[in-house]
Amino acid sequence: MTETIRPGRHRQQITIVSETFPPEINGVANTLRYLCLGLVDRGHQVTVVRPRQSHEQTGLYPNTGSQLFSHELLVGGIPIPGYTEFRFGITRPATLVTLWQNNRPDCIYVATQGPLGVAAVAAAKRLNIPVLSGFHTNFHSYSRYYGLGAIERILSTYGRWFHNRTLRTLAPTRNTIAAAQTMGINNTELWSRGVDCERFTPQKRSQALRHRWGLKENDLAILYVGRLAPEKNLPLAVVCFERIRKLYPNARFVLVGDGPMRANLEERHPDFIFCGMQSGENLPQHYASGDLFLFPSKTDTFGNVVLEAMASGLGVIAFNDAAASEHIRHNDNGMKAPLHNDDNFVHHALKLADQPSLLRRVRTKARLDTLDLNWNHQIEQFERLAFNPYTQASHHAPSKQSFPVL
Repeated sequence: MTETIRPGRHRQQITIVSETFPPEINGVANTLRYLCLGLVDRGHQVTVVRPRQSHEQTGLYPNTGSQLFSHELLVGGIPIPGYTEFRFGITRPATLVTLWQNNRPDCIYVATQGPLGVAAVAAAKRLNIPVLSGFHTNFHSYSRYYGLGAIERILSTYGRWFHNRTLRTLAPTRNTIAAAQTMGINNTELWSRGVDCERFTPQKRSQALRHRWGLKENDLAILYVGRLAPEKNLPLAVVCFERIRKLYPNARFVLVGDGPMRANLEERHPDFIFCGMQSGENLPQHYASGDLFLFPSKTDTFGNVVLEAMASGLGVIAFNDAAASEHIRHNDNGMKAPLHNDDNFVHHALKLADQPSLLRRVRTKARLDTLDLNWNHQIEQFERLAFNPYTQASHHAPSKQSFPVL
């Protein structure tokens, strides 16, 4: 890849610390993929610190051809409760201090707030390296969906303590910034997300795939893409589809993704189409072959799938939160319901399903609007936040805080 340092821009070294990273499939990993690609393309040196995945060993390795990073440090890990396919990273701050003393980054971005993130922030503070954190996931609100609602306050307190030890916390929407500030997280900044409109496009619609789903040309494919997990509010999507099917018996519900709810859903709804995890060109083909897209989650900080569905020309129904709050104009390029009004969510889905002309207009507008949401602008915004004079002059994080009193 050719380095493209633009006039007035200097090559910087940035270290990205995350408990999840490609080829794992989730919103955080997807965001980091585009971030790393964009930074490397601009000539910056990117080092990644993450837990090792299957068939990997711990160690510091040079880049062996990956376009995502210049170097990486793989650390050990333990499974995350409820997310056993992912791992908390485990390492000592001293290990990172040694790494960064020998190859000092200009800035550190900690994308996740697990043990690896805590070690990274401690090491960065010890070395006076500017460190930013990302508010990617509402882990404190997830707890109620796993029978752990009693610790939600503890996790919220922990999150506040963690993020307030960093120079800035980057959040993807204004709603998320407001939620973070309500938690007591200071120094929040907006850093949003983009979408690859060359990869996600209506042109990848596949009649062969739709035929495998049992659909004729004018039948409706109701699509869900994401983790099949309690925090995604899937029961509402099921109710929504069942209401649509009463109007259109030939409609099919297509679920792309995997997770702890899949077995139960397959047992209770054998007529649903479970496609499992999709990647590469299969994923955009599945998107483009749908018609309506249900995003019932109330816990996502953004929801990259919303932009991917819009770019693919789908009629998106979501709550007025996360990505939908920023990018969907109700009854124009999608439909959005008040956050606590499930009936309204179902009503909007039924309206789109029952009005073909409205659905066509919404789908066309969704595609057109996402053409301006490319990743280049978001990478440039990240550069301004990570490498501006304020960050570089602030070789200290906010005042030292002890571990939170719960």
